[in-house]
Amino acid sequence: MSIIIRPIVTEKVTKESEVLNRFGFVVDKKANKVEIKKAIEAAYGVTIVSVNTMNVRPDRSTKYTKSGLISGKTNAIKKAIVQVQEGETIDFYNNI
Repeated sequence: MSIIIRPIVTEKVTKESEVLNRFGFVVDKKANKVEIKKAIEAAYGVTIVSVNTMNVRPDRSTKYTKSGLISGKTNAIKKAIVQVQEGETIDFYNNI
């Protein structure tokens, strides 16, 4: 099982990548910062300066329908924001 699940491509992360050289990834929930750093360095061939992680809780929702009350939730994920060394960059579209 791979540690890196997919890159995060949003307006906020794209702006951070252009200004601060930070890139976002959705990673395995059990991975730690050292494992994330090694996996990204191996996959993209860059030097990682720092790794910040966050656990995102699932969103719960309740809907009222004809058949009754339906409740559901989204999946919990773990995000990693990595800062790449100055002068290096990660190109997501060439490595897909």
